[in-house]
Amino acid sequence: MTEAVTEQHLVDFVLEEAQTLATGAFGNWVQLFDDDGCYWVPLDGDRQPDPIHHASLAYEDRLLLAMRVERLKSTRAYSLHPGVRGMHVLQQPRVESVDHAGNAYRLRTHFLYTETRGERQTVLAGVWRHQLRNTPAGLKIRLKRVDLLNASAAHEAIQLFP
Repeated sequence: MTEAVTEQHLVDFVLEEAQTLATGAFGNWVQLFDDDGCYWVPLDGDRQPDPIHHASLAYEDRLLLAMRVERLKSTRAYSLHPGVRGMHVLQQPRVESVDHAGNAYRLRTHFLYTETRGERQTVLAGVWRHQLRNTPAGLKIRLKRVDLLNASAAHEAIQLFP
């Protein structure tokens, strides 16, 4: 039997996810996704209705995320030299909906993200939209949608995970 989910559990999950990213524990981060979970960065921000019929900056299932994390460990990933670091600054996550019967929980979190590589620095702003479910292993991400404020602008390669 899984533990009852409270709004505080949901908020804590999002904050702990951000801490996992901040420490570079990307393998642990991938484990936060449910087996059918996806990470999506739409090309048209919050106006894009789906990732299937529209181009996206990223649309990755758990397998692709795991492959990207493996690439981050590779010494042959030259775009990661010198080392890449990222940091998220979050507003307090806001619980948008709780459906215990349907095992569906939605949150919205405004963020600023900074990524550095050598002397280069990229700053992005946007909204994280989490869809979570409760499993015997705890909360898991069904979908993490990252709506960038300037998603359709020309960007240098984003190496990590805004």
